[in-house]
This record gives sequence, structure tokens and C-alpha cells, in this order.
Amino acid sequence: MLNGHHLMNQPYGWLYFTKVEMPTLEQQFESQQFSNGYELVNGAVMHAENGNQFQVPADVLKRHVDVGNFVEIRIDSARFSVHEENAEKCVCSSCNGEMSKPILSHSHPASLISIPEQNVPSRGWGEGFWVRTTLHEGKLLKGIVDNPLVETRLHGLCQDDEIVFHEDHILAIHNSHRQEMVLRMDASDLKELAEWLGSQRS
Repeated sequence: MLNGHHLMNQPYGWLYFTKVEMPTLEQQFESQQFSNGYELVNGAVMHAENGNQFQVPADVLKRHVDVGNFVEIRIDSARFSVHEENAEKCVCSSCNGEMSKPILSHSHPASLISIPEQNVPSRGWGEGFWVRTTLHEGKLLKGIVDNPLVETRLHGLCQDDEIVFHEDHILAIHNSHRQEMVLRMDASDLKELAEWLGSQRS
């Protein structure tokens, strides 16, 4: 060993081996960028601003997302608008008070349900999609995009791409995981979940 480096005598000379530090999940999250000003939609902020018109899972459920679970997240860009001109004359549901433009969505992960090929033109709309979680550390997660995406040409994300996101970006948890998640909870988690469920009924 010399200067902290491993040396190996090979026929073609000395080879130096150094330990390569992998970026942390936080570093991967901070360095992640999407094309055309697209960003992940923060569901916690949207819920705070819109109340029950923008519902998201309870924090206790998001904390219990495990490897292999499917969660829905969304990507959007303020650079694009559904109506570049004469928006004030439009009476469609998108312009009539609920949102600034349509949001493309995928009902289920592609690996769970066979989805026919969709031929939808890119319009710069927001797009929600399912991700299969591969890592959950603290409040950050990594996963694999599990839908064929319509707006790939604009935001650059494709099916099977890796993506890093925060618990606050989770907009939904696939219903198939609810029972297993509850079984993993301790008494305090179950109390928190019960209080959240009660608040949804009021």
C-alpha cells in the first residue's frame, strides 16, 4: 500500500485502484434536473394552498413507503400554458378555475396493468406517473418510472428511468400496498393514521 492507494503488479505495469465515492441520495436529488423548466410538483405545498381540492396521502403513510411500492408523482413546467392566446375567452374546465392547464395522468403502473400504446401529441402539459420505489432513506426516495410517458420529448423522462424525489412529492400510493403498510405500523403510527382519517371526514 502506498499513499492510501492499492497497487497491483501487472504485466503492463502498475495499476492504481482508488475508492470511488458514490453520491449520496441527497446529492443525487440536488443535482437532478429536467428539460424545459420541468420540476417535480410538491404535493404538500399544493395541499396547503388548495385544501381538499388537492388531496395527498397522510405523512404517516408516506413514511411507510417501502422498496417495491408504487407511488404517484407529477412533473410540470410553468414555461408552457394550455392556451397561449385568448385564455380569457376559454370556458373549458381547465381554465374555469381549477387549474391552469390539463394534467396527463396514468391510472396504474404499467408493470401491473397492460396499457395500450397511446398516441398523444406533446403539448407541454403536466404529467403524473407511477414510480416503483427502489430506495427510501430519511425523507428521500429513489425509484423507477413505471409508465410510458407522453411528454418525454419536453421533460426528458422516459419509462424505466431512475428518479429521486422527496416524500412531499408523493401524490398517491397505489391501493395494493395499503394493507401491508398498515401492518408495518406501530401504535403511535396507527393513532396518527386514525386521526388523519378522522380529519378527512370533517
